[in-house]
Amino acid sequence: MAKDKKSLVLVYTGDGKGKTSAAIGTLARALGAQKHVAFIQFVKSWEVSEHKFFNDIAKIYGDKFTFYKGGKGFYNAGDQSAKGVSHHDHIAAARQTLDFALNIVQSGKYDLVVLDEINNAVADGLLAPDDLKKLIAQRAKTTSLCLTGRNFPKDLAKFADIITEMKEVKHHFHDGFTAIEGIDY
Repeated sequence: MAKDKKSLVLVYTGDGKGKTSAAIGTLARALGAQKHVAFIQFVKSWEVSEHKFFNDIAKIYGDKFTFYKGGKGFYNAGDQSAKGVSHHDHIAAARQTLDFALNIVQSGKYDLVVLDEINNAVADGLLAPDDLKKLIAQRAKTTSLCLTGRNFPKDLAKFADIITEMKEVKHHFHDGFTAIEGIDY
């Protein structure tokens, strides 16, 4: 006989495209089921298409949907270095986003909390694996977490219920093409 769970920890990781897209699909499913959802980004400080979408759905779902954009961009990326974002700035932004996320996951108000690119923040040393473990352990019993980004810490796999690894088979970037709005960002 199958057992019921009140919440899950889902992980979308790997070096292939689709981690955030899968999380947005999970968000859509939860909102469609009239659940309360928060989407918290740890890295994407620039405007991407999902931000426009989030602004639109916030008008429809009201207090059932919360969006928070934290972070200062991808760590150690040339485009961010050129903008003068220091190592300290990256860490401070990640810590601020972590504090916001902790309040959300502990509140009991949300059925699903997506922590987009949090795995990157941990892998880059902006947050510690123990910070991620704390988010998982201290979430309300009815709050599911969806963790995205490359390099999910293998030693935390025992705390996850579902782990999907996106594997790149081919990507048009490697053929010299730029990102396409609405598909890549």
